[in-house]
Amino acid sequence: MSGFDSNPFVDPVDVNPFQDASVTQVTSGATESIGEFNPFSATEMRHQSDTTIPISAASTQPAILQTSVEQSAQATAAAGQANLIKQQEELERKAAELERKEQDLRNQAAGRASNTGTKENNWPPLPKFFPVKPCFHQDFEQEIPEDYRRICKRMYYLWMFHSATLFLNVLACLAYFTADSLHGVDFGLSILWFILFTPVSFICWYRPVYKAFRSDSSFSFFFFFFVFFFQVAVYVIQTVGIPSWGNSGWIVSISMIGRNLAVAVVMMVVAGFFTVNAILAIILLKMVHSKYRRTGASFTKAQQEFSQGVLTNRDVQTAAASVATSAAQGAFSRNQGN
Repeated sequence: MSGFDSNPFVDPVDVNPFQDASVTQVTSGATESIGEFNPFSATEMRHQSDTTIPISAASTQPAILQTSVEQSAQATAAAGQANLIKQQEELERKAAELERKEQDLRNQAAGRASNTGTKENNWPPLPKFFPVKPCFHQDFEQEIPEDYRRICKRMYYLWMFHSATLFLNVLACLAYFTADSLHGVDFGLSILWFILFTPVSFICWYRPVYKAFRSDSSFSFFFFFFVFFFQVAVYVIQTVGIPSWGNSGWIVSISMIGRNLAVAVVMMVVAGFFTVNAILAIILLKMVHSKYRRTGASFTKAQQEFSQGVLTNRDVQTAAASVATSAAQGAFSRNQGN
């Protein structure tokens, strides 16, 4: 009945598990051993000195600090700054180039806009005291676009070479006349060709091509092609050298070899100049035609430009007005007579 005498509602007796005899013995022994241990005692030092610790072979190598593969933040920032500076310099260079091109375009536009105004004539370049003043205005840099400037200058050089050849032709025909008095006609015609063809060629085919490149005029292009085709034919005739035509070509120069070698040499030099003129004229004609095809000119535009030029020409307007006035007066007088 003793088992039933205990009161289940009474607080149980507090039992400390660490007060067990076996636990108390173990913990007290460990505490004493830890408190008595002295690593610097003579016994422990002697015990430690008797123990040998092996050294691995790898420990004999010097210590090396391995560098990081990745760049540091400072190096990355410096590289980025250098790249930005390089890009900024490139942008500044491109901006300066664009500004220069824009300025050139503005200058060209201003030059074309001022073409309609009055400009001082500067060609031919004559002294100020000379009684005859320049008749034309010519400025390749201001009036001719850059794409056409080179070919336009070459046409000008061809005209100068053409004029020099005609002058040399006069000298060669003079020598031809001194060697044989029967060839005075050639000498006279050579003077006529020099006086006539030098200004006519400037006005009839050089100035039209200059105006065509200056204002992109279809009518000027067509007028140049029409006249310059005949100029090429004249060059061929002068190169051949038909007798009594006033040209020191190959036929008349070769015929003088047996009679006067010195005169024949002079005439053959001039014949060579005529040949060069013909070759250059054909080459430049093809080059001008290729430029003309890129401009978008056409025969319809040439007709429109011609009609507009005729209608806006003051001389034509004055002549038409005078004709109309005369017709009206005639009709009025007839009515009064009736």
